[in-house]
Amino acid sequence: MVHTLQVLTVVVVGVMVGVEFSVAFVMNRIFKALPEDSGQLARAHGGRMLGAVMPFWYVGSLVLVAAWAATTWHAPGTGLLVTAGALLLLSVAMSVLLLVPINNRSKTWTPENRPADWKDQSDRWDRYHYARVAVIVAAFAFLAAGLAVA
Repeated sequence: MVHTLQVLTVVVVGVMVGVEFSVAFVMNRIFKALPEDSGQLARAHGGRMLGAVMPFWYVGSLVLVAAWAATTWHAPGTGLLVTAGALLLLSVAMSVLLLVPINNRSKTWTPENRPADWKDQSDRWDRYHYARVAVIVAAFAFLAAGLAVA
């Protein structure tokens, strides 16, 4: 049962990292290459779609890591899991404090109602998102190392 939890945790976090990496380095670059209104509308739609799913994914990932750490507390590699959990907790804090406020505004924007500084706000979201991706990639690396030790 513990092994199933370990594999499930690595897969769930790994897929989340892949989605967020894709948003940062693939999708947003595609959106920026689209004509202005199309790119902005695509970002707004992506913000609505992923904004509905990602809170559960981030918190669920954190819960899975905590469960894994709790069930193997005295086993080798627990420090790796605690570090991964701390990084995921940091990513949740970054999301709530930095990214969600911008996303909540931008997901309602249309070419008719977007603010004059919408590109600056989108670029700020992208910078914060790059930092968050780095944090969750590091968390995933610690989880993978924890699985290797298990």
